[in-house]
Amino acid sequence: MQRFTILWADDEIDLLKPYIVFLENKGYDVTPVPSGADAIDMVEKNNYDLIFLDEMMAGMTGLETLVQIKKIKAHIPVVMITKSEEERIMEEAIGSKIADYLIKPINPNQILLSIKKLLDNKRLVSEKTNSSYMQDFRQISMQYNDDLDFNEWVEIYKKLVFWELEIDRSVDKSMEEVFLMQKSEANSRFCEFVEDNYEGWMTDPKVKKPVFSFNLFKQKIFPLIKPNSPLFFILIDNFRLDQWKIMEEIINDIFIVEEEDTYFSILPTATSYARNAIFSGLSPLEMSKQHADLWVNDEGDNEDGLNKNEEEFLRRQFKRNNLNHKFSYHKILTNNQAKSLVDGFSNLLKDDLIVVVYNFIDMLSHARTDMAVIKELAPDEAAYRSITRSWLLHSPLLDFLKLIASKNGRLVITTDHGMVKVKNAKRIVGDRNVNTNLRYKQGKNLNLDDKPDGIIEVRRPENYKLPSPNVSTSYFFTTNDYFFAYPNNFNHYVSHYRDTFQHGGVSLEEMIIPFAVLKAR
Repeated sequence: MQRFTILWADDEIDLLKPYIVFLENKGYDVTPVPSGADAIDMVEKNNYDLIFLDEMMAGMTGLETLVQIKKIKAHIPVVMITKSEEERIMEEAIGSKIADYLIKPINPNQILLSIKKLLDNKRLVSEKTNSSYMQDFRQISMQYNDDLDFNEWVEIYKKLVFWELEIDRSVDKSMEEVFLMQKSEANSRFCEFVEDNYEGWMTDPKVKKPVFSFNLFKQKIFPLIKPNSPLFFILIDNFRLDQWKIMEEIINDIFIVEEEDTYFSILPTATSYARNAIFSGLSPLEMSKQHADLWVNDEGDNEDGLNKNEEEFLRRQFKRNNLNHKFSYHKILTNNQAKSLVDGFSNLLKDDLIVVVYNFIDMLSHARTDMAVIKELAPDEAAYRSITRSWLLHSPLLDFLKLIASKNGRLVITTDHGMVKVKNAKRIVGDRNVNTNLRYKQGKNLNLDDKPDGIIEVRRPENYKLPSPNVSTSYFFTTNDYFFAYPNNFNHYVSHYRDTFQHGGVSLEEMIIPFAVLKAR
């Protein structure tokens, strides 16, 4: 175990000898000094893991010493010890970034607790995290091997996200490999569950089913809309549950989460299908029949064209449900568009519903696929979450959220689908009109040039509420961490796309997605 070094400055340091002996017996090296000036001198010459600083020292006070120490080595945690309970002193010490604040008389265990909290915290938390996860590991494994319903799968996924974030924060990564194996196994079981149930969810009105993309507005949003009380609906494209938990930590000081829920993305878990389903309130099959003027088939590389009619889809959904609420629709593709939305915030408040679609996460995932530098910056899930966090902290979206909170606005944050990191390629054969998505294929004459495991074949698209541009149209979905590749130039293709984040197929990450209702603090 690491032996930590502590500097202790007090003008009555000789009276603290019993405390120093106590800490040395606990394995800490303590350097005592009698004044603030001596403490500054020692900090300039040596490295310390922690500093104890008496506030009421003769000559240079503890607060004055603290300011100088922070200028020299700002990273060293400082614990202020004082007889005074004056609020002014506490506030000044906290403002000067102290790590802890102890009021005399102190006892040895107080000192020891403060040390462990500041120096042993990461180790102790890691040990507790690993032991707690191992206790939960068996229970989770037993759960996903049972005959579960969709609500139970949601709870398993929430548990997995919780442990993924906990292990990510831990300094000891010894459980990471075990966790990744468990998540992969859970994903395989979940994909089997979806394959067994999806057709029934789509076709049998009597079957209990989750909220899907096409009934999200009717079940979750319409009941929240009130005249003269603006509701902001923010959809962040390609946004997973783990990313939402990171976002929640950031906005927790300005919003209270009234409802934290999930819903299921339809298949394909692709923007062109799932987001249109949200705004139209219809399945892709129904959209293609009822709104042929808006629906665009995604053959070839035409996938982006499917998302040009979201505002009109939403307008028609309002009309179909006999709703007269005023709404506005805003799609944010660039930073300048995001800033303009912030600048024009006051103009938004005249509407009952303000819909904002943010495309940054989706663009980031595509950039990571195409740009080597982004791959290097985000080589794994943890780093990808870190980039998402950094973006949010410095983006106009956070400014927008603060404006909503300042006006006591009501807010919904959700997404259209998630994404999954792909690793294993599946050979597929199709003609030139097959769509380009790596996680699902739609077209004529689709055939696997590989084993069918990890693939869901849909030869009758209408049973999945999917359109059939041609009589022989079929859909193939990859599951877990698979992706499609063509036999031609197979190895190059696989090398380029392996370990990228993709969507369109079946996985916990893509299908079980966040939905949160928030109010300003």
